[in-house]
Amino acid sequence: MPDSATSRGRAATKRAAAGPPSKTAGGQPLKTPGGPPSKTAGGQPSKSPGGPPLKTKAEKRAEAKVAKARARAMEKRRQRLSILGAAAVVLALVGGLILWIGNTSSQPGPTAASATADAGSSPGPAASSAAFPPVPPGADPALSKKPAATAGKGTVTELKTTTLIQGTGAAVQSGQTINVNYVGVTYADGKEFDSSWSRSEAFSFQVGAGNVIKGWDQGLIGVKVGSRVQLDIPADLAYGTNPTGGQPAGTLRFIVDVLSAS
Repeated sequence: MPDSATSRGRAATKRAAAGPPSKTAGGQPLKTPGGPPSKTAGGQPSKSPGGPPLKTKAEKRAEAKVAKARARAMEKRRQRLSILGAAAVVLALVGGLILWIGNTSSQPGPTAASATADAGSSPGPAASSAAFPPVPPGADPALSKKPAATAGKGTVTELKTTTLIQGTGAAVQSGQTINVNYVGVTYADGKEFDSSWSRSEAFSFQVGAGNVIKGWDQGLIGVKVGSRVQLDIPADLAYGTNPTGGQPAGTLRFIVDVLSAS
């Protein structure tokens, strides 16, 4: 038999190889076989059963990139909406400006543009349904022919109405709608700028309603139906000295045939 010393040495060697002895229930908690908790490849401790999930550095970086991308997308969307809103405002302003220019440039008056563009200044039923020109019964046959309008002489400082053919109908009153034929020329040189005869269509408007130039609203009141009159109109009662929209400037002369009034 081996001696006791030899037996005790072998036992000590086995205990040393097996590690320190486990502690009892009154001491420190027993260690689980396998040593300390394992770690992930990124150096972070792995998720323990029953605890909150643990994120790696790579996952956190990926989430940060996604958040930045989402923020950039939202900023671009806000910029697009702002641009679209500004464009809509600009378009609305441009549209309003065009309408305003159109209304101001086509000031109501006895021109071809105003005859088609101004409210309340469209040709009346007599102009569209009767043969042209719609000369009233019993009127001078000369009203069926276009008059010759020539240049004037001197300076016109106030409105002047000259009767060329005296009609036999009722006198025109303010507020009535009258149907007329006319020729318009510039007073200085007699150059024609507008005529209902060239359109083969008489022109209707309400007297005194501001639908035509002031020289017409004022100069035709009291004229009898069936008459042909000459209106010499200073610039301040016509289109002015520097009009827009293609209207003639300065003093104007019109020869007007009053065909009906109602």
